[in-house]
Amino acid sequence: MPTKSQIGEIVKVGLVAPSGRNVQNGIIVVIENKKIRDELSRLNANIAGFKDDFDPFYNAPVVLLVLMKKCPNGIYDGSCMMENILIETQNQGLGACWIHRAKEKIISEEGKEILKDLKLNLNEYEGIAHAVIGYKDQETISKVIKENRAIFLI
Repeated sequence: MPTKSQIGEIVKVGLVAPSGRNVQNGIIVVIENKKIRDELSRLNANIAGFKDDFDPFYNAPVVLLVLMKKCPNGIYDGSCMMENILIETQNQGLGACWIHRAKEKIISEEGKEILKDLKLNLNEYEGIAHAVIGYKDQETISKVIKENRAIFLI
């Protein structure tokens, strides 16, 4: 399990992500409680149509759920938060993965019930994504960058 200090630093880096007009409407929900994590994973699998025995959180012990107050830039600002989270997780030598279906989760009645202890009006928020965090089973494979994806105008 990543340490509280590691998770705290990852969250901090996520919170300093740029946002349109610096409104900082995003929040990060840290989920370390195994029961809640497992309920959210099961709901995520159901939304995606995965088999019952598949864990879309890949057995990661920590889930960061990025929520954004509904606004025109919400998806973009929340995506910046997610990118910062993933980069900082990698910098710390941990493994992370971006998992979708946060939007569908928080609008569902079951998702609202699981997250009721947050004391947030989830109708005011949009689910952006989850970052699942843990230790890597294997080393990160270097990506080969496809050619002709950058165009320079001189």
